[in-house]
This record gives sequence, C-alpha cells and structure tokens, in this order.
Amino acid sequence: MSLRAKDTLGGRAAVVGIGATEFSKDSGRSELRLAVEAVRAALDDAGLTPADVDGLVTFTMDTSPEITVAQACGMGELSFFSRVHYGGGAACATVQQAALAVAAGIAEVVVCYRAFNERSGRRFGAGVQHREPSAEGAALGWVLPFGLLTPASWVAMAAQRYLHTYGLTPEAFGHVAVTGRAHAATNPAAYFHGRPITLAEHAASRWIVEPLRLLDCCQETDGGQALVVTSLERARHLRRPPAVIAAAAQGAGRAQEQMTGFYRDELTGLPEMGAVARQLWRTSGLAPADIDVAILYDHFTPFVLMQLEEFGFCARGEAADFTAGRRLPLNTHGGQLGEAYLHGMNGIAEAVRQLRGTAVNQVPGAARTLVTAGTGVPTSGLVLAADG
Repeated sequence: MSLRAKDTLGGRAAVVGIGATEFSKDSGRSELRLAVEAVRAALDDAGLTPADVDGLVTFTMDTSPEITVAQACGMGELSFFSRVHYGGGAACATVQQAALAVAAGIAEVVVCYRAFNERSGRRFGAGVQHREPSAEGAALGWVLPFGLLTPASWVAMAAQRYLHTYGLTPEAFGHVAVTGRAHAATNPAAYFHGRPITLAEHAASRWIVEPLRLLDCCQETDGGQALVVTSLERARHLRRPPAVIAAAAQGAGRAQEQMTGFYRDELTGLPEMGAVARQLWRTSGLAPADIDVAILYDHFTPFVLMQLEEFGFCARGEAADFTAGRRLPLNTHGGQLGEAYLHGMNGIAEAVRQLRGTAVNQVPGAARTLVTAGTGVPTSGLVLAADG
C-alpha cells in the first residue's frame, strides 16, 4: 500500500501556470469573480485559454462550484472535477488530484483554484458560530463547552505542551514570525509589504490564547489563487518552464481530528504531516538536505516548528534553534503570516516562482522546493522540482 511503498505519480505532471488577484482585507467583489480573475490569470501565465481546460479542482469550503467557474470563464466540456475537504489541508491535494487526472488520461489541463472573502465575509478565525448536525460537529462538542472555540485556541493546546516538553518559552515561535514578515516586507504583493517586525515586537504583541500572541497568527485575507496542471510532455512546449510535480501526498494520522486531536499519544508533533513527509521522501527519492526552499503552512507559528521536525530537517525540540539559525530558506513570499492567507495556495505559487527564478526573494539556483498544506487537520504536501 502507498503508506509503505513509493508511488508512480512523480514526474508525470507539472504546474505550468499561476495567477492571483490582489490580496486585501476588502475585495469589494464576489468570491466567484475572484475565482474567475485568478483562473484567467493562471491560464494566461501558461499561454493557454479557457477552451484548453477540461478539469477543475477546488476545496469543499468554497462558494464557487466548478461548473459555475467553468461557465463564467468560458470553458467548454469538463471531464474531471473534484473537491478536497479539511480546509487548508486541501491545498497541495488539489494539485495531487489534478496530477492524478492528467497521469491517468482523464483530463489534459486541470486548473486548481481557491477564492474567498475571508476577511470581509466569512472569517474562519472567528471560530465556531453554527454547525449543522454532523460527526465533525459532535467531535467539537467535546471541546467547545470548555472555551476552545477558535482555531487559535485549538492550536494553543498543542503549542503549550510543546513548550513544556522541550523546556521552551513562547519566544521560541518568534523567528518564524520575523522570517515571514521580513520576506513579506520586500514582496510588493504581500499585505505586509514594507512592514517587517523584530523579535521584541513579536514578544510584545498581545496574547490571543496563551502561548500564542497576535504575531503568531496568520492573516485573514480576501483574494483568489489558481494553478494550472498538465502533463510534463505538454508542459515543455508551453510559455513557462514547468514546475515538475516530483511527489505529492495526502496524510491523516491515527485518531485524527480537525485541529482538536487532543487524545493522541502525544501533542508535540503532527502525525498527519509525518505521513505526508514519509511518502514525499519515498516517491521523490530526496531527503531534507536536497531541498532548496521550504514553503511550510504557517497559519500558526508553532506548527511550522513541528513540521520542520516531522520532515527531519532537525531533531524533535530543535526547530526553534533551526529557524533562528536560518539554515533553510523558509516562506520566501512572506507566508500566510506576511503575504496572504489563501489556505496555502499562494505558497504553491511561490514554490513555482522559485523554480522559475522569478521570485522576489529568489534563492539562487533553487531546483527543489517543498510545499505543505494545513496542519492539525488531514493534510497534503508537494515536492516540486525544476525540469531536468
């Protein structure tokens, strides 16, 4: 089974187009329009037209259905359409599903998209406001009565245990925030362009839920991002250098829940990301030392540290020192802390730019990038590589 063996998807498809709207706190237009703008921009970047598209993939938490986006963009018939669950955990899985469809010959050109008014409209950070009866809602019933009402409060439980286990203070999270904001400061597309922060400013920011401070939490953003996936053979004849999908994986851990997995054997790691890491390394044949740039999902800073440890960049409890030493280019676009919160889709676009050599904070010679999706939920990841 795939959890124990290398899969055969790697190297058969590539990301050939990226497109986005501006990132704002009040877009002033519908989520459908944001989706269409991003999709059209991605197709133009690839040198393709809506008529070339025969597949679409998005998230379950989306108000713009595939058929509506296809109609609004002027696409023709679709042979593949799909949605991935679990919020930000779906980001890299949209590309995986697109690559699977292309590799199997089900579709030739698949667009992955995500668009929402997450600041001016529905704010995920506001937590649970209303839930229809469901198994997921029943699971939340074990934590909501005790005041664990928001994503920040759910992550804070694991973060507190992490600090206790390794003898750290909340300042351990500071370098993740400072690094993200430093990269955002030089990125004109970032909401926090021109606004870096210091470790002292991180430590002085107000508490949200201890041990998380304001600057440990990602933004809430209005915007859209789209990616175009096709076969590697076709990609080599298009406008941009292909970002080869060297490996793609999804992962859910034992006793997995949506950010409230407090009954696991331990709270200091991310088993779902560990499952993704093992499959990415197996399929790509790479190791942590081979990665030139890491784009790690940073909805909350503590989970960036845990991801570094799950992927083997450093030992357990050592990620704070690892990030302080700047041993790996991390979230060079500014991440969700600094650029925008688009459920991780903008991070995939940054990985593509790094491989093209067009990133604002370009890492010289970047040829292999790691991208991860949301943590604390069933998740996904990608290894993207330069062609050849």
